[in-house]
Amino acid sequence: MGRDNLTWVSEFVLLGLSGDRQTQAGLFVLFGAAYLLTSLGNGLILVLIRLDSRLQLPMYFFLGNLSVVDICYTSSGVPQMLAHFLLEKKTISSARCGAQHFSLALGGTEFLLLAAMAYDRYVAVCDPLRYAAVMGLRLCAGLAAVSWLVGPANAAVETAVTVRLPTCGRHVNHVACETLALVRLACVDVTLNQAVIVASSVVVLLAPCCLVALSYARIVAAVLRIRSSRGRRKAFGTCASHLTVVSMSYGMALVTYMQPRSTASAEHDKVVALFYAVVTPMLNPLIYSLRNTEIKAALTRILTRSSQSKR
Repeated sequence: MGRDNLTWVSEFVLLGLSGDRQTQAGLFVLFGAAYLLTSLGNGLILVLIRLDSRLQLPMYFFLGNLSVVDICYTSSGVPQMLAHFLLEKKTISSARCGAQHFSLALGGTEFLLLAAMAYDRYVAVCDPLRYAAVMGLRLCAGLAAVSWLVGPANAAVETAVTVRLPTCGRHVNHVACETLALVRLACVDVTLNQAVIVASSVVVLLAPCCLVALSYARIVAAVLRIRSSRGRRKAFGTCASHLTVVSMSYGMALVTYMQPRSTASAEHDKVVALFYAVVTPMLNPLIYSLRNTEIKAALTRILTRSSQSKR
């Protein structure tokens, strides 16, 4: 293709999910409610961890970080999506489009945090007597810092090789400025971009997933050695919430980013993007609250103290 056909556009048009106005109004209400629940649910978890001294444990330290990631992740894309449901002109400047790649950094951070939480559960189940000594403040802070540093650094490389691409158009078949959608829009050789995406997936997705799998393999082996059924249920119970979130987060991401590009579809990518931007951040606090007796007990204690102080 000739160089004359290549352009660096100043703004993109996001095609979104539907062009029907009634459908867009319904989606606005649906995703607006989900965004509100996400913010309230994750905010509540942060408040509980901050106010209840019994939750000052490594597990809840990582859960607090995960809640911050979820709030920031959904806030990086959903408000733009909601605005586009109401606007006729669904454009986004290239600068704002690049800024939306912030969600890529948060996604990487979340995968790394889930791996750190898996290691925390491994120590709690397999080495409970040394749990407090092993999962000290320095190690927890170090694991969190690595997650918050590696995620953005990895995303910066992927974004740098994406935003430089000239395009043959400006209509993005997606709900946001997602990397794969922009790469599809390019009309130059994208071999480098595809290599960077695969390498990025290995660093923040495949490697942490392997660490999670190794941790849970050791956990299962340890639990099966417990003779009492009550002890086994208790051990599995400490991991149930985390394992549910891990299954959701890693499952669809592996299918999306590790599949051959020849089988990838724009519609599939939009579904996955919505899953991560709306569904997962909303379900995470519900999963941890409904399946975690300590979270529910902390909420009860705080509500009780609040009601007593008003008397």
